[in-house]
Amino acid sequence: MRVLVWLVEGTWEACVDAARGLGGDVTLLHVADADTVAAMSGPVGLLGRSGPVPAEMLTEAGNQLLDAAARRLGRTAGRELRWGRPEQEVVAACGDADLLVVARDGDRLRPGPRSLGHATRFVVDHAPCAVLLVWP
Repeated sequence: MRVLVWLVEGTWEACVDAARGLGGDVTLLHVADADTVAAMSGPVGLLGRSGPVPAEMLTEAGNQLLDAAARRLGRTAGRELRWGRPEQEVVAACGDADLLVVARDGDRLRPGPRSLGHATRFVVDHAPCAVLLVWP
């Protein structure tokens, strides 16, 4: 079984914990959101004096998250760092997976549709594989 684990800041621990009990090959996936990257690259600071955020910084942050997830998983896992719209990148990454592990990221006090954020709802609706949805 090929298991893909979508890592998002704030919920990744629950996904890794759920994957720990599964057999098969595990791949850890993190997507740098294109909108966030664009927002971070805009003018900020005193009189707008700031240049773009170097891609290396964002890559390093993504790799640190993947490293932390791999340590928590406690076994060998593949790693994938993508850039773009998270919902589209995750669905594309699911192409050869048998199972996607993802955490709810919406309103945690209201079970049901509102317990999923926009990107997670898109992934749950469009993933070409089985989806394991966990509470963070």
